[in-house]
Amino acid sequence: MAKGYRPVDRDQPFLFPPDMREWLPEGHPVWLVIRAVGLMDTSVFHAGRKTGGAGAAGYDPDMVVTVLVWAYAHRVTSSREIERLCRTDVAFRVICAGNLPDHSTVARFRKDFPGLAEEFFGQVLILCARLGMGRLGVIALDGMKIAASASKAANRAEEGLRKLAAEVAAAHEQADAAEDALFGEGVRGDEVPQEAWDPRSRDGRIRAALAGLEAERAAAEAERAAKAEGFRERQAAGQRAGRSPDAAAVALAEEKLARVTAAQQARIDDWRARNAASLARAGRPLRNPPRQPASEHCRVRAAAAQVEKARARQQEAERRAAMRGANRKGPGPVRNITDPDSRLMPVRGGGFIQGYNAQNVTSEDGLVIATELTGDTTDMAWFEPMMRAAEDAAALIGAHRPAPDPGSGSGGGGQDDGINLALADAGYCSEANLTCDGPDRLIAVGKRRDLEQAARGGGTGPDWGGQAVRAMRERLKTEAGIEAYRQRGHIAETPHGHIKHNMGIRQLSMRGKPKAAAEWTFICAIRNLFKAITTGHLTPQALAALAS
Repeated sequence: MAKGYRPVDRDQPFLFPPDMREWLPEGHPVWLVIRAVGLMDTSVFHAGRKTGGAGAAGYDPDMVVTVLVWAYAHRVTSSREIERLCRTDVAFRVICAGNLPDHSTVARFRKDFPGLAEEFFGQVLILCARLGMGRLGVIALDGMKIAASASKAANRAEEGLRKLAAEVAAAHEQADAAEDALFGEGVRGDEVPQEAWDPRSRDGRIRAALAGLEAERAAAEAERAAKAEGFRERQAAGQRAGRSPDAAAVALAEEKLARVTAAQQARIDDWRARNAASLARAGRPLRNPPRQPASEHCRVRAAAAQVEKARARQQEAERRAAMRGANRKGPGPVRNITDPDSRLMPVRGGGFIQGYNAQNVTSEDGLVIATELTGDTTDMAWFEPMMRAAEDAAALIGAHRPAPDPGSGSGGGGQDDGINLALADAGYCSEANLTCDGPDRLIAVGKRRDLEQAARGGGTGPDWGGQAVRAMRERLKTEAGIEAYRQRGHIAETPHGHIKHNMGIRQLSMRGKPKAAAEWTFICAIRNLFKAITTGHLTPQALAALAS
């Protein structure tokens, strides 16, 4: 005879086991995350917390950090969704241990990420090093575009920003006049406390966006002026000055014409004075008089021709600029009024996103050892800074790596030798990046398939660059160069794919570069922590050994 159904009694007072440790199996990853955070030095998170005094007790920062780690690792970045899960999800309830932080608590805690996330990233890196991770023989640098918490539609050109700023100023003036009429001067009525003001309110963001455009234009003008001054200094020192900078070509050519003309006129005046003295003394004029006027001298005529040539170049540049402006589809330089620090970033396959360009250095075994969130649309300028950051991370890992087992005969597997080879794609290729100080490197001078085809005699490959680029091109044609560079894709791009596809993080939640950069650093730290779990390095036994 078949058995009946199990009873469904929702009036039963308590369904969970009384011991929270029985809610989830011992091998559940949430226990590993809780214990891992407990082993880290989280004093920076505690430093800014207020304890004691009137009011309710605060939430333990270690608990809130663990909640955020678990949430980000499982595609949850909304503070309100985190609050909901802390009430309904068993893993979150285990982390909270009976506490129920609301979304405001989570948001306020996350607001303090700048300066704290970097320390947490370092603590996770130290933990991974203590677990034996961080193989540094080969590292790879790669950039990844990540969307900001802003829309492309919120971009405005300088004219639009000035119009918005004027509208905001007029609205404030009207509001002030209305309040003065209602409450009297100096009193606004229902005033908002100063500490409650939002420094990133809409009018503040408009001002920041406009200031960014103006600063960019001023920096470009300063760079042009510096190039012109450098050209003048090389000329004055008698060095080969090369071609004059386009932006200052006319002014520099006119300066040279004036200088050559003055020098020739000085020679004429000197000859005239000496000729007058000769006539007065001997009654005979001097021979070989200089050509007069000064404008007839060959050097003066050549300098005048350079002025005309520079003016023609300037007119042609202005004509091309006008054509580009007429044919341009977009409005030109823009800034975003939602997140003024974000930029329009070109993405693979065409199109743009409003976001940032994240630079990551990854170790041979998949740890992100150095990361930086930038507003640059290209990667080239970040090779040298990221190599410096990678060397610092290598020193940190080496200082906390466990001593090799004498009985293994491996001598540590060569892990303590530091960085042997750095790999980067063609976006980082330049003479400066190929010759700067740092570890040995392979930087592509084109697409990998083209390089390998050229190496096997099936094509010519790219043909550009100076001495260092040509030497790198020849090195990448060798079997050793091909085999080494083939590791780049797996090492560099796997973490990016994991963050976007497995963790589901395609857009940052925080606005402004300091907060967005801190959030990105926190995301990379979470990725490293779960890499340790999925590879079997972070286990209950390993944690027990570290704690002992």
